[in-house]
Order: sequence, then C-alpha cells, then structure tokens
Amino acid sequence: LDFDLEGIAMQFPTRYEESMNTLLQQESTRFQRLLAKIRSTLGQVKRALKGLVVMSGELEAMSNSIYSQKIPELWDNAYPSLKPLRSFFAEFLDKCKFLQDWIDSNTTPSSYWISCFFFPQAFLTGQLQNYARKHVLPVDTISFEFAVSQLHHSTITEGPGNGAYIYGLFLEGARYDLTVDSIVESHPKQLYTDCPTLHLVPKQDYVQPTENVYECPVYKTLARAGTLSTTGHSTNFVLFVMLPSNQDRRKWIKAGVALFTSLKY
Repeated sequence: LDFDLEGIAMQFPTRYEESMNTLLQQESTRFQRLLAKIRSTLGQVKRALKGLVVMSGELEAMSNSIYSQKIPELWDNAYPSLKPLRSFFAEFLDKCKFLQDWIDSNTTPSSYWISCFFFPQAFLTGQLQNYARKHVLPVDTISFEFAVSQLHHSTITEGPGNGAYIYGLFLEGARYDLTVDSIVESHPKQLYTDCPTLHLVPKQDYVQPTENVYECPVYKTLARAGTLSTTGHSTNFVLFVMLPSNQDRRKWIKAGVALFTSLKY
C-alpha cells in the first residue's frame, strides 16, 4: 500500500474552484509519511530482535508498546487516537482505503468520512472556500447550517449542490432519534451511538438558531482535551454542531453530550 503522490497531484491538480483536490493531496502526503515511518521502524525492530542491529532504547520501547498493544511513541506523526494498537491499525487501513477509493473514483466522494482526515478543519475550511468561490462571496461571511439527513451514507450516490454530507461521528451521553428528529436519552447501558449523516450547508451571514437546538462540541478523541497547534487550531476540538433538541439544552450540557470522530476501541 502506497500513495503515488506525484500521480495524485496530476490527477487532482490544485484548482481555484475545488479545494478538495488540495485536501486530498495534503492528506495523502500525511498518510504516506506515516506509512513510511511504520515500515521503517517495524523493520528496525525486526532486525534488532534478530540481533542484526543494536537494540536501542527507542526500539526497545517500541517493541514493548507493540507487546502491550499501545501505539509506539516513534510513530509521533500519527493522528490522535486512544485505541489499542490492533484497533488503531485496522482503522488506519480503513482510512487508507477511503483515500484510495477517492483516488480511484477520479471524482470527489458523494459523502465524506470526516473521521478519516488528519486535519478535519482543513476539510471544513475547504468546503467554505468552494462555496465562497462558486458564488463570489467573502469567505469570512460564510458559515455552516447543520441539517441531519434521513439517508444512510451508504445509500448516497451523489453529493449535494452546496456543502457536503459527512458521516463517521459518534455521540456520547445521548442518541439521535430520526423519528422525532431530536437528540434523546440513550438506551440503558449504551455509552456511544452512531450519529446520523449530517449535511453541512454553507450560507452567507447565517445566524445560528438559539431555540430547540444543542450546541454540540465535536472532538477527535474521548480525552476532550488538546493543545493549540501551530495553525492556531486545537489538536482535539474540531467545531460545534447544532443538533435539534426538543428538550432544554441544559440537560445535555450537564450530561456532557459530545460528538467524537474516534472511540477508544
């Protein structure tokens, strides 16, 4: 498994009217860099275990991490994850497959697995840029309206005219009931539930509603904590999503209801 970065740049060139091409190039580069790091470090550990090279402290720590099913610190360019190593690697392969399917299809996906991206904020900004450039509007006046779709992402064959369909989020502390179109209490012993497909609808000078909605934070991992990166974005927090609610929002705030791109198993 490898990403042909030069081929991707030729197949999906940087275009003013399509920011997703730039996103695909950036994400493919990040995944290829991580793939190379995984291959090289695993090869070094294998040779060290055979006695062909010196077992350094870093390699010993990596072998111990693999034995303990933890993500090795040597993979410092990996995306944030609380999963054990087996689950992390399975998810990593799924993410690579999503990008490869995107490349093979030679067009933008009808819906996006937002959990796939190293930097989901770039995807969100790209969607706003596409809308702003299409309609010749200042990008800083564009924001998202959030619409919960009744469609499952696997049944969506064509993307919306404006914005994008996203899936792959998990809801903690509540569940979304499509029959009443609202977040409701979780079933007993159900910690996490799948969030329905969301339609991100770009609009100019959009005023977010304040009634019958819950301003739900989206995080990358269950840790809910991060640091500011060099881009000025949090390493964990992604954005707020307005979810319809037929109950007082204070109920969901006290319950700590939030959306996550990845769980810990």
